[in-house]
Amino acid sequence: MAPSAMGRGGRAGSTGAPRQEQGDVTIPLSPLPGPPPSQPPLAMLLRESPFSSRALVALDSLASGLLAPSFWVINRLLDLQQTTAERRRQRQRRCGSCRGCTSQALAGLAYSTLLLLSLPLALLGLLLWLPVQAARRPFAYQYTAGTAPAEPWDLRQRRSFTFISANVCLLPSGLAKFSNLGQTPQRATYIARHLALAPPDPPSARASLVEPRHGETNSYGGTLNTLWQPPGSVPAEAAEPVLAVLSERFPADADFVCLQEVFEAGAAACLRQWLGGTFPHIISEVGARGLWGGQLKVLNSGLFLASRYPLLAVQYHGFPNGAREDALAAKGLLAVQVLLGSAQGQRIVGYIGCTHLQAPAGDAAIRDAQLTLGLHWLQQFREAQEQRGDVVAFDVFCGDLNFDNCSRGDELNQRHRLFEVYQDPCRRGPGQDAPWAIGTLLNYLKIYEEPVSTPEKLKRTLSQPAGQQQYLAGPILSSGQPDPAAPGPWQGRRVDYVLYRQHHGTLPLQTEVAGVSFITQLATRSDHLPVALRLDVTPASP
Repeated sequence: MAPSAMGRGGRAGSTGAPRQEQGDVTIPLSPLPGPPPSQPPLAMLLRESPFSSRALVALDSLASGLLAPSFWVINRLLDLQQTTAERRRQRQRRCGSCRGCTSQALAGLAYSTLLLLSLPLALLGLLLWLPVQAARRPFAYQYTAGTAPAEPWDLRQRRSFTFISANVCLLPSGLAKFSNLGQTPQRATYIARHLALAPPDPPSARASLVEPRHGETNSYGGTLNTLWQPPGSVPAEAAEPVLAVLSERFPADADFVCLQEVFEAGAAACLRQWLGGTFPHIISEVGARGLWGGQLKVLNSGLFLASRYPLLAVQYHGFPNGAREDALAAKGLLAVQVLLGSAQGQRIVGYIGCTHLQAPAGDAAIRDAQLTLGLHWLQQFREAQEQRGDVVAFDVFCGDLNFDNCSRGDELNQRHRLFEVYQDPCRRGPGQDAPWAIGTLLNYLKIYEEPVSTPEKLKRTLSQPAGQQQYLAGPILSSGQPDPAAPGPWQGRRVDYVLYRQHHGTLPLQTEVAGVSFITQLATRSDHLPVALRLDVTPASP
């Protein structure tokens, strides 16, 4: 099993901030309002670098430099395969497809020769890289200065929090071609720019968004409950007191962004650069690479988390049961505890778990075991981090779970205990989603077709049942093949989730769903639709 690591609070001395270790960033938290504490205030100590010393950083850079030529050549070889858009453009050129095939064959021969020449250097780099990875911590932390201290929280008032989860498929361009995607640097810049583009709404605007209005008619002929409707969104049918909207852009008031498949180092750096000004606290490069549990981890977990609020603790666990191609990535669970504010000397905290499960359709038993492990780790993390007097505002679990709630092939996962612990606002029960929910997995072979080629067109197309049938991936069997007996019209495979845990007991707060959003912002840039969940945290009923 890949190891876990945690950024934990350390004591701040009374004479000033604690001494900063090499590669660490130390951010003292302002003391909570109220009576003076009996002990010095806690300081948050999260390591900015995944390595404990500059010497290890230098060795990792040297090893990566030795491996880089081979990785570059392999990526270029894989990048020779064409997306459906590239094949269409080639057919439209006057030179025809024959000349294109000839140039590809010559390029393949050249790259193969370069690969053979680079292998001795790669072997030397691998011998250095493997032991260095054994000393690597499984995540890096970026803090952008300027974060305000924890604000007082009146427990009698309502607060809202918005969460985004998205599989962005930011692999090296050659690997991304297997999902009919490419141009990873350009896609990363687009995704980062649009996630960071909109400023947050003022609290007064947020409050006005959660006032329900009834009696309007949507494009399906249903009745709307407009709990959350960002500008430019198309509401979907709502039979429950939750509204899903189909929006062409990310919500401007996002507080937490949880991404999957941020594998490419340059893409991760681009996201950190763009998002740092909006989300001061970022966890990236998550996962243990190298030899772990008898498996070679070439890629990290691909998990990436950005937060507007300070992080009190971070922990990663790697799944021990990855199989086949998924075993090459350090998939696992990222858990964080965030500081949301304070009330009468008590911390107001929240918990977020982000994951990406085993992908192949036939591996339902592996996914089932990973979910069980994830629940266990989340419970352990929460028990270890909670302090006496803490008030928990929310507990959210999100990610690409790689199973849906409509396919016969996913029945085992649909009945997992996860859905007894966490609530899915889009789900009525095993095998049945709410009528307004839609799939989040696109038919990857059709993502460049004209009706879905822009966020606006994708939104318009998916607002109609016929568009969902044509451009969303449909129900599957356990073999991964389409299910010919699936009843229609189906809503598509919803594999991306944002779940929440309702409070029980005597806690002074309760969590309510304010809205769900399916986002078309990444048209032609990903084969998944991002999902957003907005939660209202309100005083508990007496």
